[in-house]
Amino acid sequence: MLFRLSNVFKSYGSSDVLRGISFQINPSEKVGLVGRNGAGKTTVFRLITNEESPDSGDISRINGLRIGMLEQHVDFTENETVHTAALSAFKKIHDIEAKMRRLEHLMTTEASDEILDEYAALQTAFEREGGFEYTARAESILLGLRFPKDDWDIETDKLSGGQKNRLGMARLLLSETDVLLLDEPTNHLDVKSVEWLEEFLANYDKSYIVISHDRYFLDRTCGKIIEIENGIAYTYKGNYSKYVIESALQKEQRRREYENQQAYVKKTEAFIRKNLAGQKTKQAKSRRNALSRMEMLEDVKTDERSGNFNLKNVTRTGANVLSAEKLAIGYPGNVLAENINFLLHRGECLGVVGGNGTGKTTFLRTILGDLRELSGKIIWGTKVNIGYYSQQLEDLDLRNDLLEEMRKVEPLSETGVLRSFLAGFLFTGDDVFKKVADLSGGEKGRLSLAKLIYSKSNVLILDEPTNHLDIPSREALEQALKEYDGTIITVSHDRYFLDQIATQIFSFGEDGSFEIFGGDYSAFHEWQESRVPLESRSGGPETENSDKAAPVNQSDAEKNLSKNEIRKIKHRISELEGKIADLERESRILSNQLSDGQFVSDPKQFDDASTRYNEIETAIRESYSEWEELSERISP
Repeated sequence: MLFRLSNVFKSYGSSDVLRGISFQINPSEKVGLVGRNGAGKTTVFRLITNEESPDSGDISRINGLRIGMLEQHVDFTENETVHTAALSAFKKIHDIEAKMRRLEHLMTTEASDEILDEYAALQTAFEREGGFEYTARAESILLGLRFPKDDWDIETDKLSGGQKNRLGMARLLLSETDVLLLDEPTNHLDVKSVEWLEEFLANYDKSYIVISHDRYFLDRTCGKIIEIENGIAYTYKGNYSKYVIESALQKEQRRREYENQQAYVKKTEAFIRKNLAGQKTKQAKSRRNALSRMEMLEDVKTDERSGNFNLKNVTRTGANVLSAEKLAIGYPGNVLAENINFLLHRGECLGVVGGNGTGKTTFLRTILGDLRELSGKIIWGTKVNIGYYSQQLEDLDLRNDLLEEMRKVEPLSETGVLRSFLAGFLFTGDDVFKKVADLSGGEKGRLSLAKLIYSKSNVLILDEPTNHLDIPSREALEQALKEYDGTIITVSHDRYFLDQIATQIFSFGEDGSFEIFGGDYSAFHEWQESRVPLESRSGGPETENSDKAAPVNQSDAEKNLSKNEIRKIKHRISELEGKIADLERESRILSNQLSDGQFVSDPKQFDDASTRYNEIETAIRESYSEWEELSERISP
C-alpha cells in the first residue's frame, strides 16, 4: 500500500462533496479517477497531497511517501531555460555532482584515503541514481513533449501558458516520486504528444492517478478506474471501456437492492402501524428496532446532467455534400496544404486531426468561406444549410441572457418552448435569465451547442465540440450525432469521440502533407502503425493520390461490424433492457406474494408461484449475460 483513504468526508459550506469515500492505491497501480465536473476529483488530489484536510475519516500514507502532482500553473526559477528547467528535476544528482567537483578540486592538492573513499562512494551513488543517463532522459522527454532542440535555450518566462504546462509535465515525469497525480495531463498536448505520453506511462514502473476527460487516453493508460459518484468512490478493475460496462451492471444491481430494501421497509412499516397497539405488539416493536438499526441504501440517481441534445430530422441535402479539387489552403506566402482532393457524401462524418498549426482550423475557415482558398475548388452540394460551432465560442454575445441568445436563432420562438429546450441542456429555472458573461466555460459550450442544434442545420461544422464538456455530456452528444440525419465535419483531438462518429479521417501532417482514410480514428491509427513507412506526400493525382482513401487492412475490416449489424445489436440490447425491467417487475410481485403468505391455503398455487419465481430469476441472469456480451461487442 502507498496510501489509503478510509471513510473520508469533506464539505465546503453546505455542500457535501465527499461523503465517506474509501479507496487504496498500491505500488505500480495505474489508476483513472473519473466523475462529473464538481464530483470531487480535484478535492481528492488536494487531500492526498495534504493541501487540504478531511472533515472526518483517515488518510494513511507509508513513511516517506513521495508524491508528484501536475500543477495547473507552473512556476520556474528566474533566467531558467527550457533545458535547465527539465534538468532541475534531478536535484539529488546535482548535489552529488557538486560534492564530486569539490572533492576533485581538493584532490589536486591532497589525495588522502579518506577523500578517495568518499569520492568512490559518491561515484557509486552517482551511477546508482542514473547520473550518466539523466541528461539523455531529460532531452528524450523534452522531444516527446514537442520541445525541439532549437527551443531548449529559450528562457521560461518567454514561454506561453501551454508551453509552461508542458514543461512542468516534463519536469514532473523526470522527478523521483512514488506516485504521480495527473490532473488533465492532455489539456495542452497535441495528438502526437498525447500518444507519446501514453507510451511513456505504459512503460512507467511507478504508480499514478490520472484525472482526464480523454476516454481514449484512459483506455490506453489505466488498469483500474475509481469513479466518484454522489460523494462515494466505486472501484472497477480494467480500463475505461471495461469500467463503462461493469459500472452499468453494478448500478443496476444497486438499484435493485435499493428497490428491494424499500419494498421491505414499506411492508415492515405497515406491519408496525397495524400491530403496534394490537396482539402482536412485541413483534412490532422488535421489527421497529431492527428497522432503526438497518443501514439504509441510497437510490442510484439517474443521469441528470448529461443533457438532451436531441438532434431532430433535418432537410435532406443532395447526395454529394462537399468536394474539393486540387485545393490549397493557408495564407499568402504560407501554404499549409495543397492538392487536396476529397468527396463527402450525405450522412458521412469527416474527422479532422493533426498537430497544432498544421491547418485544421484553417481548413474549416476555408470551407466556410471565411478564408479564400489559395488555389483549387470547393464545391458545396444542393440544399446545404451549414451550422458552425467554434471552440472559441465566438457566436455568443456576452451581453445577452440565455433566452435572448437563443432568439438569435429563431426570433419568434415562444418563451415556454425555449425554456423547455434549454432544460435539455441543463439550464433550468432562473438559469435562463443568466447573462452569457456569467456562465462557466462548460456552460457556454452547452449553450453554443444548444443554439446550433436548435437551428436544425443539415451540415454541422464542429471545431473541438467536446472541449468544454465532461464525459457524460460528451457521451450524450455522441449519441445525438449518431442519430443525426445530416452530414458532419469536425476538428477534434478527442479520439474516443472520433471513434464513435467519424466515417473518414483527414489527417494534417506538420510538413504540409495530409492523409485521407476511410474509417474511424482507431482504424486509422492502427493503419499508421502497421504500414510500411512511406515518404511524406503532399498529395494530388500526380503522386500518391490524396483523393483516394487509404486502404483499410482487410483483417481489421473483417473484425469491424457494419452499421447494420451495430444497429441490430443496439436494437437487441434495447429489447433486453425492456425484458429485464418486465421480469424484475414480475419478480418483485411474486416475491411479495410469497413472503406475505398469499398462497398458504393452496399448496399447488404456492408451488406454481415458486417455480415461476425461479424461472424468472434464471431468465434475468441469462438476459443480463446476453446484455453484457452484446455491450462488449459494440464497446470501443
